[in-house]
Amino acid sequence: MNIKSVDLFSQQFHQNPYDYYEKVRPHQPFAKVKMLNDVHNTWMAFTYEAAEAVLKDKRFIKDMRTAFPDEMTDENLPPMARSMLFVDPPDHHRLRSLVQSGFTPKRIEKLRERIEEIAREQATLMRSKETVDFIKAYAFPIPIRVICELIGIPSEDQLDFQRWSNALVDVNDNSHYDEANMEFMSYLEKLIEQKRASPEEDLISYLIQVEEGGDVLTVSELYGVIMLLIVAGHETTVNLIANGLLALLTHPEQLTLLKADPSLVAQAIEELLRFNGPVEFSTDRWAKESFTFMGQQVEKGDHVIVSLASADHDPEVFANPGTLDITREKSSHLAFGKGIHYCLGAPLARLEGEIAIQVLLEEYPNLTLAAELSELEWRQSLIIRGLKQLPVKLF
Repeated sequence: MNIKSVDLFSQQFHQNPYDYYEKVRPHQPFAKVKMLNDVHNTWMAFTYEAAEAVLKDKRFIKDMRTAFPDEMTDENLPPMARSMLFVDPPDHHRLRSLVQSGFTPKRIEKLRERIEEIAREQATLMRSKETVDFIKAYAFPIPIRVICELIGIPSEDQLDFQRWSNALVDVNDNSHYDEANMEFMSYLEKLIEQKRASPEEDLISYLIQVEEGGDVLTVSELYGVIMLLIVAGHETTVNLIANGLLALLTHPEQLTLLKADPSLVAQAIEELLRFNGPVEFSTDRWAKESFTFMGQQVEKGDHVIVSLASADHDPEVFANPGTLDITREKSSHLAFGKGIHYCLGAPLARLEGEIAIQVLLEEYPNLTLAAELSELEWRQSLIIRGLKQLPVKLF
């Protein structure tokens, strides 16, 4: 198969990328692919071995200022690119150290009761309808309400965050990107000033005041971290919940098993993350130097991404990877990445996923898919894997 002839961001590809991966992965574990912008060579890791190697290799860097010093400077770097997800050591370690104390397991577990309250509220709001768009009615509101409350964003501003977030990750329509980015930045500037003047019990107030070894976040770093938390903190969880439900609805024996034994929910979330996770591809990496990798000659400046979805269906690591099995032993899936850039919000996403699915099945045990699989449309993104809508019949 000629990989460069396949449009990785077409609707045809997104309908079922796993068949494509199954054909490519055994023959080309690490290969050049077709991208929207072919200014740089783009390599993609398809096997678990290649994916793990890329995610851990320090020669693949995240900071575009290092990769392209003549083109990218502090002045023209987008705000989110200043966050810990897009920088390398030692900056990465410094930023992660400052932020991670806000995401300790103990702090996240304290949110359990509130997340369940939110899930129950959203479930109740659907009760007057027989059929709903599950994403709009349930999968989106829960994570956005949680992350906004955690960060300290007023509830009346949450719909604006949905619009900004969608514009920032939609690869097929960048007409609203600049506008959304400017509005987002303007809003954050005012919000941060409010929190400086009157700190509250929220993450923004905490990040403004946090100090580690005498170090604090700069204003631009604070913008970057907050934007990352809002976009990544709800986009991925929305798709975890929606993709997870779709997988269960299309595998009724597994859905029946989960309803019969709700104690399997944590285990089920791990399998749903592996089977049809919320993140299709890793964020961008760039070759810091020229070298041979997985038998291929990578040149300095080459673009490198990882197909997390393909790696998580690698039969060399996962037995019967195309089978959804919520009783599967806890796996080393890559849905949250690996290495130093492992997702800081993974515990929160897992908790939200568990509660959202469990509450949904308690409130609507007979819900079914209200559309044919072929009718579902997937969002076009360089990173996320998520549906535009998911019609479900509740009763």
